[in-house]
Amino acid sequence: MDERPNNHNSISNATTYSLADLASITKGVLITDSDTPNTFEHLLYDSRKLVFPKNTLFIALSGKRRNGHQYIKNLYEQGVRSFLVEKKPNIKEMPEAGFVRVSDTLSALQDLATHHRSKFQIPVIGITGSNGKTIVKEWLSQLLKDRHNIIRSPQSYNSQIGVPLSVWNIAPNHTLGIFEAGISQPKEMSQLASIIQPTIGIFTNIGDAHSGGFTSEKKKINEKLDLFKKASHLIYCQDHKAIHQQIQKHFSGNKLSWSTKTTAYLQVTNIDITNQGITKITGKRADKIYHIILPFTHQAAIENAIHCWVACLFLKLPIRQIHARMQQLEPVAMRLELKAGINNCLLINDSYSADLNALTTALQFMIRQSKRDQKRTLILADILGARLDKNALYKKVATMFSQNRIDRLIGIGTAIKSVKKHLDNNIKSNFSCLFFVSKANSIIYYHTHHH
Repeated sequence: MDERPNNHNSISNATTYSLADLASITKGVLITDSDTPNTFEHLLYDSRKLVFPKNTLFIALSGKRRNGHQYIKNLYEQGVRSFLVEKKPNIKEMPEAGFVRVSDTLSALQDLATHHRSKFQIPVIGITGSNGKTIVKEWLSQLLKDRHNIIRSPQSYNSQIGVPLSVWNIAPNHTLGIFEAGISQPKEMSQLASIIQPTIGIFTNIGDAHSGGFTSEKKKINEKLDLFKKASHLIYCQDHKAIHQQIQKHFSGNKLSWSTKTTAYLQVTNIDITNQGITKITGKRADKIYHIILPFTHQAAIENAIHCWVACLFLKLPIRQIHARMQQLEPVAMRLELKAGINNCLLINDSYSADLNALTTALQFMIRQSKRDQKRTLILADILGARLDKNALYKKVATMFSQNRIDRLIGIGTAIKSVKKHLDNNIKSNFSCLFFVSKANSIIYYHTHHH
């Protein structure tokens, strides 16, 4: 239980389950003295990250360093009423609580996520490999965001805990899922495959032959291939001979391979790394010639981008859109932090990056985490280094406000003010703006107005 995803510990998919549902799904025993049916839509395994006590299921994981059962009483006192446990609870101390008791809470969490995934018939891309999983996932999201309402793993949520928490986020409005899966020991991938149930697979690459408890490179590849045992299509680089050999033996679906050396689904005929920091790539697919330009020259990034290129071709993203979007691929930041603030506020910290893609991700994250009646405030500094001119940039930002129902903007800097002229009248009537030239000025303002 040492492998724990960071930060994003209270997960909601806006779908309500009852503890009776949970008991049925996990084959657990429902224990309660309460007459009120206990329901939940948020999952929590780190007691320090409690945000929505009334609608939260606390999963008491038994780890080497921490045992979640010791936090149950404290969480009950904070308003949590639904618990998934391994030990018999003292219900006399917690008369309003409901408990589902199972032999293994991690397995029960995985069973819950598997059940939830099975309710949705959307295409799901599963990604594994030694490196590049998170980058491929994030880039695919950037490339496909206009054609799909995408649900994807937050940050690098790819462990035995992280995967079920990610899949729990699937909601009825989603049209595509993108989830990554990582393993460190044999026999772990089969469980993750049951949870993700990918219809399309991406195998990024393979690293050190003896890493993570695997006795050989072949065994490591075959273990990772377990993720795709029910997938209909698999994307990979045919030039990785060991991967190609095992896929030929063990994957019976459609192989969407790419190669710089031989005929494949996409044959890459030329990679031109320029002195201007960009890479020009030519590829051939079904007698048609395609071109993309990437805003970087790093070899691993080029390989990850070609995986995404194959996926976009297969998913029939228009060629012009692929070409335009590839040139705009952004570095991947994975710093969304969820914190409880003062006055019952929920704070999302995404200050590590400041670009349109990061802003889109952060706003979507805010929507998933907030209740409908909660006010939403965005604190945004000037967006530097964007390819768009200032007018076009802040026009896009204003559109994001309308799409994501932001109630208030606190702007820091000199350029951010221009967003105000792009707000449509419907938003202006319910929208407040406050602008400061610098962070120091904003601190002085709030210090003088709130003390």
